[in-house]
Amino acid sequence: MRIRYAALLAAVFMLFLFSGAASAQENSAPNPIGDLPWQVGPTIGKIGTRATVDVPEGYAFLDVDGTRRLNQLLENPPDGNDTYTLAPHDLSWIGFFSFREMGYVKDDEKVNADDVLESVREGTEHGNEERRQRGWETMRILGWSFKPQYDDQLKALEWAILAETETSKNKIVNYNTRVLGRRGVMEVILVADPETLQPAIADFKRLMPGYSFAAGEKYSEFRAGDHVAEVGLAALITGGAAVVASKKGWLAAAGAVLVKMWKLLLIGLFGAAAAVRGLFKRKQKDTTVR
Repeated sequence: MRIRYAALLAAVFMLFLFSGAASAQENSAPNPIGDLPWQVGPTIGKIGTRATVDVPEGYAFLDVDGTRRLNQLLENPPDGNDTYTLAPHDLSWIGFFSFREMGYVKDDEKVNADDVLESVREGTEHGNEERRQRGWETMRILGWSFKPQYDDQLKALEWAILAETETSKNKIVNYNTRVLGRRGVMEVILVADPETLQPAIADFKRLMPGYSFAAGEKYSEFRAGDHVAEVGLAALITGGAAVVASKKGWLAAAGAVLVKMWKLLLIGLFGAAAAVRGLFKRKQKDTTVR
């Protein structure tokens, strides 16, 4: 079955066009997105034992099981890691958090954006073989939407690559952050419509001060004798870290990782925001009653 991708902005726009019908269905019609076990803010989202993130009012969090079900609904392939979700109630963006235990990544490497992009193109082309086998649309890398930038104070690498599906020509962009820790890297992928990426990033960054590694997991808490990763910053973008742990060739290993690193959104989920918004309303009513 061929997957159809669409911009989340259009989905939300359709929601408001049909807000009357959606509102009437909020409490009566089942919605797979709204039925997920959202933890509504204000609360603390626990990302395993590695980290926590503040979930303020107006946002919601999904644990591993909830995120697994969400990715099944969106037809995103499993990546083998425990993944958690943070999103605003209008679903204008969705953030996925997962920790990859690879050791302490030294941050003294200079990232050559042109070389990295070419590696991503090669890996994506190889990853298209798996997409064809699954009956999915293949992808083409268009270029940087945001070139790699490393924040030495936050110990975080960020970038965004613009791609498109080769048949339907839908544009796809994921904003990536890799937060370095003592024993590995917290991988964060922000999914939004390309045309609304910048406000989505701004909203997401406003929440990031509420993210924190657990005690003993911070990059600054590295101690002599800790495992040091065999890769540097560039490999966090290209999927090259998988080569170290794989007996496959570089393209096969990187291609498999890059297929799973992309998070996509399906058309036809415009009722999801209404369902999640209804969840917030119910939470507010429960709080008022108490």
